[in-house]
Amino acid sequence: MGEWHPDILGEGFEQQTLPLDDDVDGEVVATLVRARPHAGARLFGELRDIDVLYVHGWSDYFFQTDLARFFTDRGARFYALDLRKYGRSLRSSVAPGYVASLDVYDADIAAALDAMATAREGRRLLLFGHSTGGLTLTLWAARHPGVADALVLNSPWLELQLGPLGRQALAPIVNVRARFDPLGTHPVVDLGFYTRAQRDLGTLPDSPDGWRPAQGFPTHPGWLAAIIAGHARVASGLDVGCPALVLLSARSTVALTWNDAMRETDSVLVVDDIARAATRIARTVTITRIEGALHDVFLSAPKALDAAYAALEDGVRGLA
Repeated sequence: MGEWHPDILGEGFEQQTLPLDDDVDGEVVATLVRARPHAGARLFGELRDIDVLYVHGWSDYFFQTDLARFFTDRGARFYALDLRKYGRSLRSSVAPGYVASLDVYDADIAAALDAMATAREGRRLLLFGHSTGGLTLTLWAARHPGVADALVLNSPWLELQLGPLGRQALAPIVNVRARFDPLGTHPVVDLGFYTRAQRDLGTLPDSPDGWRPAQGFPTHPGWLAAIIAGHARVASGLDVGCPALVLLSARSTVALTWNDAMRETDSVLVVDDIARAATRIARTVTITRIEGALHDVFLSAPKALDAAYAALEDGVRGLA
């Protein structure tokens, strides 16, 4: 097993580097973070036999210490995975976030579960994914039935912002370009409004340079083709093999100029389309729409944040 070292999040958090096989960019690694229970944690709480594995979204990394403490305070063991080419796993020689297939992350997740193995015997696994991480974990769970006992998705990117018809029209064009120019450039479509909303609300973290750029990582045809292929799998229907809880903002704001409503809506995804897509991922899906929530519902203003944690509390109570 690898060694645990102090993490940038400070006291109570440790990290372990997970070596992976080389990919198109050469040497890559993933990084597993764990939250150590603090003195006030209920080590014999209602979630004491549960391991949580969190996976972040696009242009992101794990920094949500309050979310980790929500679980450790209830007795769970909390881990978070910075996937290859994100956050703690970024290396200067790689294209941030780039993969040509979301199936590649099987290796990252397998390495994380291996590192968690000493805690896994006789324990249950709760997968927790945000945005692109929600799509990644949904597809992974469907390919690995029976491994996860519950799936929690925080604004999962289960459908393209253009909707099903737009995705179907765009897919052939993207696939052709991905075949001949997978690392080609795309126009910048992230105008930084989501970052501005977090800054205005005081929920924007202080991040190491390049880990969470205001307008996201550059995107490439090969990566977009992988995302669209994942959306198509969801649209065709799949089964993650466990109950799923989906947390979403009540509303979206999609605009080319700043709108004050972006401080209390999802300015990244079309949440109505995500809600519809979420009904296709499992036999039992609970969808909770949170008034006033941002794209990451756990970075919202206090009232919406309280509602998000209350919904999470209700959702995990059944596991206990």
